[in-house]
Amino acid sequence: MQTTVPSSFNTLGLSDPMLHDIARAGFTEPTPVQAQAIPPALEGRDVLGCAQTGTGKTAAFVIPMIERLAAMPKGHPKGLILAPTRELAIQTQETIDKLGRSRRIFATTVVGGADMNAQVRGLRQRPDIIVATPGRLLDHMWNGTINLQHMKILVLDEADRMLDMGFAPQINQILEALPEERQTLLFSATMPTDLADLARASVKDPARIMVGKPSTAADRADQALHHTTQEDKINLLLKLLAADQDSVLVFTRTKHRADRVSRAVGTAGYKVAVIHGDRSLPQRRAALEGFRRGTFRVLVATDIAARGIDVANIGHVINFDMPNCPEDYIHRIGRTARVKASGRATSFVTSDDHVQLRAIEKLLGQTVPAAAGSALPARSHQARDDRYQPRHARPGQPSGFRPRRPVHARQSGSR
Repeated sequence: MQTTVPSSFNTLGLSDPMLHDIARAGFTEPTPVQAQAIPPALEGRDVLGCAQTGTGKTAAFVIPMIERLAAMPKGHPKGLILAPTRELAIQTQETIDKLGRSRRIFATTVVGGADMNAQVRGLRQRPDIIVATPGRLLDHMWNGTINLQHMKILVLDEADRMLDMGFAPQINQILEALPEERQTLLFSATMPTDLADLARASVKDPARIMVGKPSTAADRADQALHHTTQEDKINLLLKLLAADQDSVLVFTRTKHRADRVSRAVGTAGYKVAVIHGDRSLPQRRAALEGFRRGTFRVLVATDIAARGIDVANIGHVINFDMPNCPEDYIHRIGRTARVKASGRATSFVTSDDHVQLRAIEKLLGQTVPAAAGSALPARSHQARDDRYQPRHARPGQPSGFRPRRPVHARQSGSR
């Protein structure tokens, strides 16, 4: 691992066309994960990268992937990027579109909820890179419209999230269909045990990139807790919205609650959009684009958006509901304070949430401070004990990855 970060992309061994596209995209200097990951990836080495959300991981694998594919013969797709959500896949496609122009590297995206026939037409254009969610990729593999035998580079983006979402069996099938001789770039914001199993199965003698400690929150996010009740959450949310004009991303635990919160915020006069698994892909894209452009000041989302939102200058992330999985806390608040920005992260905590809070604080290695004027209820001292047992998968999901074990039955699941 490098101890100093180059201040310019010119020192990373990139081609002039790539440097031109980097400058045109508005990138001025490499982030630490980019500076450390790009050189070994350019050499063809496997890379295992762990860095906080919002530190520039997408460009860290897209840039060397484009450079390497540009030197290979055209024909079949030779690069595969797996992402956990549709939104993240689409945003990765947008990054490739920006950085691959001069090198004439093109990508197509295959995700659930989109027109399958349109995706087939895109594949017939013989793109250099396929960006996919695991379930829809398997659909194409079963239909014979995608063959992975020509792949030279595999990227597993937000790999811990894919495992947390229950994609381990699908990833296993995809790994079995890929050639043994390939370059693998695995990037994640956290490094739980089941991800370490996946890494052992998929990468060989990797360059290990560690930016900050694993499972740490963005340093520039000012965190605070509001101790409240379920009944008072809406009023507290509206009070926080009235206090400033920041853009606000609100996380809820369920789709039903996301809709209810969105209605309450809209009724109060704020421009609001909602995004969750029951919304169609066009609806989700419209909500995200409207939030990015400022058409909507507030975006209410379930955890499907924790890794799928790359919006600059989100001023405030509010955990209306505490997450079930402590790692999700890191990914949620990582939506603010991206790259070099700063922001706030506020969590609403009820008497039922103190076990989850204790788990989050153990993961962070620090106490999350109470917001000004929010007193800790006396009874919560007893609730905040050491009853928490680490858990890296939600109920009903695989507890870990089983490396390279064939899965014969087709998995349906969410995509």
